[in-house]
Amino acid sequence: QVQLVESGGGLVQAGGSLRLSCAASGRTFSSYAMGWFRQAPGKEREFVARIGWNDSTRYADSVKGRFTIARDNAKNTVYLQMSSLKPEDTAVYYCAAAPILTTWSNNYNSWGQGTQVTVSS
Repeated sequence: QVQLVESGGGLVQAGGSLRLSCAASGRTFSSYAMGWFRQAPGKEREFVARIGWNDSTRYADSVKGRFTIARDNAKNTVYLQMSSLKPEDTAVYYCAAAPILTTWSNNYNSWGQGTQVTVSS
């Protein structure tokens, strides 16, 4: 399987920007669809964004137009650029890898440990 490590989380004020990174190792990175999920206190884990082998992207409606997912296969890294952040974006953000192109969390079989993103009012 692929091993994933997230970084880049932190505290930002509303309207600010933050870039998350996810470093991958263990398998052929380009063979996996990569996704970002998040989980806020008292909430279920929810889909945020995913990127496929052909760089096709899909976003949750709540982040569309504000977040951008990208991958650099040469560096085995996937990014989540977050802009115009809102307090409701506060959550632990998880990077995940799936063998198929999907937005369903159950199909992602490799997960990072998560990185905390906190957006202040």
